[in-house]
Amino acid sequence: MQKTSSEATQNEILATEEASKEEWLALFNGKDLEGWIPKIKGYELGENFGNTFRVEDGLLKVSYDEYDTYNFRFGHLFYEKPFSHYRLKVEYRFVGEQMPGVGDWAYKNNGVMLHGQAPETMGIDQDFPISLEAQMLGGNGSEERPTGNLCTPGTHVVMNGKLEKEHCIMANNAPTYHGDEWVTLEILALGDSLIQHIVAGKVVMEYSQPVIGGGVVNGYNEAVKIDGTPITGGSISLQSESHPIEFRKVELLNLVGCTDKTAKNYKAYYVKSDNGQCIY
Repeated sequence: MQKTSSEATQNEILATEEASKEEWLALFNGKDLEGWIPKIKGYELGENFGNTFRVEDGLLKVSYDEYDTYNFRFGHLFYEKPFSHYRLKVEYRFVGEQMPGVGDWAYKNNGVMLHGQAPETMGIDQDFPISLEAQMLGGNGSEERPTGNLCTPGTHVVMNGKLEKEHCIMANNAPTYHGDEWVTLEILALGDSLIQHIVAGKVVMEYSQPVIGGGVVNGYNEAVKIDGTPITGGSISLQSESHPIEFRKVELLNLVGCTDKTAKNYKAYYVKSDNGQCIY
């Protein structure tokens, strides 16, 4: 039986709504560290020294209660898959006291590493992955310490049409959070064409064209750090940098997928085509 015009119109509306419905992936499942791989300086990939990264009470926690001293054992918890074009949403809060003997710079200081090298390519004594850090800072009750900054271990970026070689760049008009309130940090990453840090719904940092280069990363495999190499995507990881921190949400909207409107899994928000994923 032939469909009426009203039925056809209704089907088109439903198809449009389905194509626009965002399908966020919970990178942190709220139960355990499934899908995540720790790499701590001085230890093999996969060794979670001191139970640094753990899940308790539905929260992903970075803790140091099993450490004697921090001893600059920088750590990173890597998600198992790389991404290039995506929206990332992280909800975090700083808690407790910083490990002693590290320095004021690390007080309420952590980050999410973007477009990073693969964890299996890191040296055993490497301190940071070659990556872009969306830095999370917390206030100390008096000074302004805005969150959402950019740090660049082993990388450079272009800002305002200029190759920026400064290691850490403060965010524009970003808020300072002095307490232990939950903070939402969002990232928009479009390969190497645009990356934005968004705090409280406002863009506080914007850059593009990241490349491998510069210092502030140690212990790396020289075959991996080829300066001038464009960075179009890579790993996502959460830091452990001496101050306890908790995450209650780490979720991602992949912007790569099927862009054929006749496919069942077409999404209107995809910005990069991978029609090998199309389902008909």
